[in-house]
Amino acid sequence: MSSPDAPDAIKVKAKQVATESFVADQELKSLAITGWSVAVEHCLDGVGIDAATETKLVQLEKAFELTQADLDVDGSYSRVAKAVLLRDISAGKMPQRVTISGPIQINLQKNERIIWLFNGAQLLEDKTVRQYVGGSSGISVRVAKGFYVRSGAFRGHSVAHTERVLVDSGQVFVTDKNIYFVGPRKSVRIPYQKIVSFQPFSDGIGLIRDTANAKCQVLKTGDGWFTFNLVTSLSHFESKNSV
Repeated sequence: MSSPDAPDAIKVKAKQVATESFVADQELKSLAITGWSVAVEHCLDGVGIDAATETKLVQLEKAFELTQADLDVDGSYSRVAKAVLLRDISAGKMPQRVTISGPIQINLQKNERIIWLFNGAQLLEDKTVRQYVGGSSGISVRVAKGFYVRSGAFRGHSVAHTERVLVDSGQVFVTDKNIYFVGPRKSVRIPYQKIVSFQPFSDGIGLIRDTANAKCQVLKTGDGWFTFNLVTSLSHFESKNSV
């Protein structure tokens, strides 16, 4: 990305070198995809992707006639989209970069906008499970004339512990006002203003709502770093603009 040459000029030079080196067009395309991905990683490991860098990446994509599918084989295109999305939000801009084809399964509120969609997500919830411990098969003990009670009938005392269980699989819609989970068995809407705390996980985010006896709900999206930064940024944005 440090080259002063315009993307079209870079393509001309690359094509010339490829011809002189007997590199086929398909191999040149593969090399262009690799070069684009390397440039993306260099930017993400450094200063990030500013507007000028984003423009040059798009120009290179068009110059070499690459598709989004070509550039996302290793996830590079998605990483750029996520980085740019977070950049816009941190700059106080509400991005409109997501386009969803076909009907959506959520009832958006007035002026509400979808910011990101996670497919293949899971909803997990903490459940309190009780079991009895301390019981015994024991022996029969006479407690009154003609009555016998086996000590094993007494199951001991109740012990409660928390388990995180899978509730449903589906989609997570992240909007500028709410987080939605939509699945075949359960669908929920979680307003940012009702979230007390966020818990980062490697593959998702945990949410604790402002309700009595609230337990952690985990949205497993596959990208915990991006999900946490996206949701917390949108929550702060919503809080700031609702005052």
